Amino acid sequence: MKPFKPSKALLSPSPPSPLSPPSSPPPPPPPHPPKTLIPHPSTRLQIPPLRLLLRLPRARLPRLRPPLRRRRRAPPHARPRPRPSLRSLNLLLHRLNSLGFASQVPSLYSHLLPPHQKGDLFTHNALIHAFCKMGMLQDALNLLRTVEADTVSYNLVIWGFCVRELPESAVGLLSEMVKKGVGFDVVSGNTLVAGLCRKGLVEKAEALLSMLARGGVGADVVGFNSLIDGYCKIGAMSRASELVERMKREGINPDLISYNTLINGLCRIGEFGSASSVMDEKKKDVESNVVTYTTFIGEYCRREGLEEAFELYEEMVKGGILPDVVTFSALINGLCKSGRFLEAYALFREMETMGVAPNHVTYCNLIDSLSKLGKTRESSALFGRMVTRGVVMDLVFYTVLMDGLFKNGKIGEAKDTFQLILSSNIIPNLIAFSVLIDGHCKVGDMNSVELVLLEMEERSISPNVITYSSIINGYLKKGLLSKAVDFFREMRERNITPSIVTYGTLIDGFFKMQKPEAALDLYQDMLSEGLEVNNFVLDALVNGLKKNRRMDEAESLFEDMKTKGLTVDCVNYTSLMDGLFKTGNTPAALKAAQELMEKNLVPDVVFYNVFINCLCLLGKYEEARSFFVEMKKMGLTPDNATYNTVIAAHCREGKVEKGLELFNEMKGNNVMPNLITYNSLIASLFEAGNVQNAMLLLHEMADSGHGKQGNKKECVRLYCEMGFTPSESTLKFICSAFSRPGKKWRAQRVIPEYPACCVDYGMDLSDNWLKYLSSEKTGDWFSQIENSSSISTIAILIKKQHQMTNSMAAIICARLAQQEACDS
Repeated sequence: MKPFKPSKALLSPSPPSPLSPPSSPPPPPPPHPPKTLIPHPSTRLQIPPLRLLLRLPRARLPRLRPPLRRRRRAPPHARPRPRPSLRSLNLLLHRLNSLGFASQVPSLYSHLLPPHQKGDLFTHNALIHAFCKMGMLQDALNLLRTVEADTVSYNLVIWGFCVRELPESAVGLLSEMVKKGVGFDVVSGNTLVAGLCRKGLVEKAEALLSMLARGGVGADVVGFNSLIDGYCKIGAMSRASELVERMKREGINPDLISYNTLINGLCRIGEFGSASSVMDEKKKDVESNVVTYTTFIGEYCRREGLEEAFELYEEMVKGGILPDVVTFSALINGLCKSGRFLEAYALFREMETMGVAPNHVTYCNLIDSLSKLGKTRESSALFGRMVTRGVVMDLVFYTVLMDGLFKNGKIGEAKDTFQLILSSNIIPNLIAFSVLIDGHCKVGDMNSVELVLLEMEERSISPNVITYSSIINGYLKKGLLSKAVDFFREMRERNITPSIVTYGTLIDGFFKMQKPEAALDLYQDMLSEGLEVNNFVLDALVNGLKKNRRMDEAESLFEDMKTKGLTVDCVNYTSLMDGLFKTGNTPAALKAAQELMEKNLVPDVVFYNVFINCLCLLGKYEEARSFFVEMKKMGLTPDNATYNTVIAAHCREGKVEKGLELFNEMKGNNVMPNLITYNSLIASLFEAGNVQNAMLLLHEMADSGHGKQGNKKECVRLYCEMGFTPSESTLKFICSAFSRPGKKWRAQRVIPEYPACCVDYGMDLSDNWLKYLSSEKTGDWFSQIENSSSISTIAILIKKQHQMTNSMAAIICARLAQQEACDS
């Protein structure tokens, strides 16, 4: 083949075109030479087509066809949407149902299904399932009766009715299935049995299971497990055990769930021996798992059997069964309820080292325990740790947190927590509202309680007996007995049966309002309702009768409760002893104390306070002090009342130094002295002539904020001046101490310190104060109190005018006439 040679026409210069511009000199070179392009080896021979065309002479340029005009594409909203196939649609609807987006299923069904095409059985079942999940049972029924339905369709509607606690309506669908010739299967029976058992209709569920068995649908292990669980929940453990034996006779092997359910029911009623026997029997058929052990551990912890719980914990770990978060949470809850928080926190740390992530229940137990201990800072730190770890907080956690904040006096933070519940799109339930109401009632904010009740009414949440009991208690604390009675009547009108706590609270309120007969009538109403007296009601009755000096009735009621089988506790014995001591019936009180010891009841601080106070009243100071020492040996920390009683006993014996030692011990134990403590010590110090220490205690009392109470004008003045006013009893002690012969000079030393502090205390105190003042001091004192003195004070001064100058007497008389004119 000859090599290609270009033609001459292509190589010769082309003639000038008539359209070309006249020849002109060549353009000047560019100021900067163009950069030399070094082509890449892989693109060296690839010349763009446009550059190739531009190199050709213009006359030889080929004629190019104009590009074809493209069709304008329709806007997206005007294009016809491609519809998925029926199979894809069914798969999509099924996925939405399973992922919790049931509300989207009806809209997608109507949008994606073509108008001329009908869904198949699978499509309709997916739609029925979505309606049942959303609670739209009437729509599910309408669809069920208008389209082709099978056993699955009816089972879905039966499930929807059972979930909404309407199992009776679900049972009625069985007859409809028979009429339409749709067969029912074991799933139909299991669903109905589970629904009836959840509502407590266990006998009907068992009868239905037998009826289905006669119809050819035999029960399986799932149906029997539902029946066993139902009988366990109503406490019929003998029937539950018989069902397990029946399963074996019918050739149905009980599984792990059967045994675990039976064990849980036995543990719930405290039958741990029977539960252990079932566990041993189960080992022949199936191995125990973490649920079995956790069931035992949880119930032991709830019944304060921590030692047994930890023995099982060690047994399961040695057996190669690792505890889960439920096991750890149960143990932590038991330790927290027993007051062993440090051990609970150590177990919490061990849980983390074992790789078990704590959930909101674990944190909830720890935070609740810290709140009850008053350690709000630690609970807040644990709460922050929970948030940073991304633990999901539910309504139960928020409710526990709010309750703890209320109990620690953090009212604002507790209210913020409730607002956080609302802002988190969590719907508060009755328990959350009851905690909120109880918190407001404890601080006496009854206006907020009424607002919360209105909000509950708007949300269609009705108060229960716990809510009403809190409200009644709140109004009684405010002294509003009539409002408390109104809510008690409203409670009965709503057919809410008052609990024993409600009656006990109202009985105590009637006694405190000096209405003992009304309290006893309410007690008789409580007995007619069939409620049994508990320790709280007995204590309210004994205390109320004690305050009304009716100890004979209180003693007979106490004995009557014991004969009826009530286990009387230490608080009940202490209330009875206190009343017997105060009425002078010491032998009966000592007999009650001996009875308490014989029953191995552990005495508390109040018990010792009553005993110590009684012994001091009887003048048996040595025995009182021995009880005080014994109390500390038993690990009980004396409170304010204990220290005040013993300090007063020392002061009566003239042993002020011993009293001061106890005073310092009291402060060292973080028990703050009150006005009674200071008065006892100050009086004794003045009696002993120790004025310097008495004045030091007076100044300390001023710094600690103890002073005169009940006088609004005086409180405002003290607050503005940041000064100090001792109580009337303190000044009376000082006056009586100074009224002795030879101590007038001490009075003159004290007068400049407190010249006008007894202006408003009345005639007795001012008269004692003026008893030992000279006429000059009396005049100076009057000049200081002239602008604030009352008629009684001026009258006292007139009694002393025979010791004053005539001018001073005239001033006093003029002041008296002026004030009388103003008063008239």
